[in-house]
Amino acid sequence: MTETISMPHPQLAAIAVEKAYRKDKHKVPVLRGIDVEVNKGEFLSIVGQSGSGKSTLMHLFGLLDTPDVGEIHLEGQQIDDLPEHARDQIRNRVFGFIFQFYHLLPELNLLENVLSPLMIRYSTWEYWKKKKQFKQDAMEIIEKVGLSHRIKHRPAELSGGEMQRAAIARALIAKPQILLADEPTGNLDSSTGKEIMELLTNLNEQEQLTIIMVTHDDLIASQAHRTVRLREGQFELLGKHQSASVPA
Repeated sequence: MTETISMPHPQLAAIAVEKAYRKDKHKVPVLRGIDVEVNKGEFLSIVGQSGSGKSTLMHLFGLLDTPDVGEIHLEGQQIDDLPEHARDQIRNRVFGFIFQFYHLLPELNLLENVLSPLMIRYSTWEYWKKKKQFKQDAMEIIEKVGLSHRIKHRPAELSGGEMQRAAIARALIAKPQILLADEPTGNLDSSTGKEIMELLTNLNEQEQLTIIMVTHDDLIASQAHRTVRLREGQFELLGKHQSASVPA
C-alpha cells in the first residue's frame, strides 16, 4: 500500500487573483490571473515597472484591498473573504508593513512611532498595564536597527535612512510572521539602500522572518531567495535564479 505524504501549505498564497480599477467609465485591469506561493522563512522579491501591478499584489497580500476574482490564503485558509474585524486582526498581528515613504507620525518621537502599532492593538488599559514591557521590547528592536541614540528625535530630525530603519522597527514591534516591504530602498541613495537591504537580509536569515519585497531594481531583487517578475499584471517566465528553491 502506498503511503500518501501530506505536503505542508505555503505560508501565504495568491490563487488565480484578478484585480481591476475603474477610471471614469473605463475598467482598467491591473492583475490578470496571478498565482504565487510564499513559504515560511522565504525572502521573495516581486519586480516590475511602474504600473505592472506589483504594489497592488502587495496590498492584496496584506489585506489592504480585496481581489475581484481569486483568493488569498494564509496557512492554507482563505483570508480575503473574512469579516472586516477579522481581517483587521490578521493585518495587525500577522503582517508588518514597510513603505517607500515611511509614514511615520510627525508629532511622535522615534520611540513613540515604534510603539504605535501596540497602541492600536491593545485597549488603553491593556497598553498602560504592559507599557514597561512594551518599551523594553521597543528599545531592543531600536538597538537592533542601530537607532538607540535617536529615540527622542522626531521624523523631521532624522535622515531618510534613519526614518526607514524606524519604519522597520515599527513593523517588527508587533512580532509579525510576514514582513511586506513596498520599495523599501526606493527613496534612498544607493549606500543607504544597501544598509537597509543588509538589515532585511539579516532579519530573514537570523530570525527566519518571511519577507515579501516589491522593487523595480533588479540588483536589489537579486538579494532575495527568489524573484518573480510582473509585466502588465501577469508573471513572466522565470530564469534560474528566479525559480530557485528556498534554502533549508
